[in-house]
Amino acid sequence: MEIALYLLAAVLIIAGLIGTVLPILPGIPMIFGGIWLAAAVDGYHHVGKGWLITLGALAVLGLLVDFLAASMGAKRVGASPQAMWGAMLGTLVGLFFGLPGLLLGPFAGALVGEFTSGKSVLRSAHVGIATWLGLLFGTLVKLVISFMMIGLFGFAMLVG
Repeated sequence: MEIALYLLAAVLIIAGLIGTVLPILPGIPMIFGGIWLAAAVDGYHHVGKGWLITLGALAVLGLLVDFLAASMGAKRVGASPQAMWGAMLGTLVGLFFGLPGLLLGPFAGALVGEFTSGKSVLRSAHVGIATWLGLLFGTLVKLVISFMMIGLFGFAMLVG
């Protein structure tokens, strides 16, 4: 039974890494779940409370980055509040439309939000592109956080 649970933990971690890049899966929560499962199967001998709290904090940071990245890209170029709200709403709505929705939702939300604030189409497109670049940067940061979580888990398993 232990072997099956370790395999399930490994599948969760690998699928989580895929989900970090492809937003159809909740990547970081899956990685944390796999790590927690492996720690539990091990009886928390190698990865105890302190490690899990640290890894959980990294997971929360990754989720915050994921949610705020697109709106931060919009803010960076001086977007209106409507554009930032549009980027966040576009991200949420995009969740229901798979990969195309997650790629286009923040861009479309920021573009529409900026356009409704009375800005030109060109300015709105500029804000939409900045939002998309923020989303791309957020994905890279999530990937780094994911590898940090896995690396810390591996380190804890070796030294603990």
